[in-house]
Amino acid sequence: MTTDGFTTCLWFDGQAEEAAHHYVSIFKNASVGRVARYTEAGPGPAGTVVTVEFTANGQKFVALNGGPEFKFTEAISFQIDCADQEEIDYYWTRLTEDGGEPGPCGWLKDKYGVSWQVVPSELIPMVTDTDQEKAARAMKAMLSMGKLDIAALRKAYDGE
Repeated sequence: MTTDGFTTCLWFDGQAEEAAHHYVSIFKNASVGRVARYTEAGPGPAGTVVTVEFTANGQKFVALNGGPEFKFTEAISFQIDCADQEEIDYYWTRLTEDGGEPGPCGWLKDKYGVSWQVVPSELIPMVTDTDQEKAARAMKAMLSMGKLDIAALRKAYDGE
């Protein structure tokens, strides 16, 4: 038996196709794949979208029109590792536009309620540094921010 990794399923209330196209418009290495529609067997109206397969940054997803029973929470989030401030600014802007909500410490919710962490790749090495003073300064700086500022994190880390 072969496997091709795993696929994250995101549950929407009628916005699966819209959401898939939204994410594909934001991320690199992204595309919309198969769209499955309800048949006469239901449970939704025949011809309406039940699932949409898509990739974003090479990660496989399925957007499911499951109905209003379940909502997204911050208990699950997607971390976007960013190489520089330009990437952080891009993802932060794109994911908070049209009804998204900025949050603390690099977290945000997009307009569908999906939680994202937009972080510089260098953050984890900073806050896990064996030099506990450097790590504490970087952590304290990060905890004071909404959108993360790499220059400010570096200054805190370096003790400037």
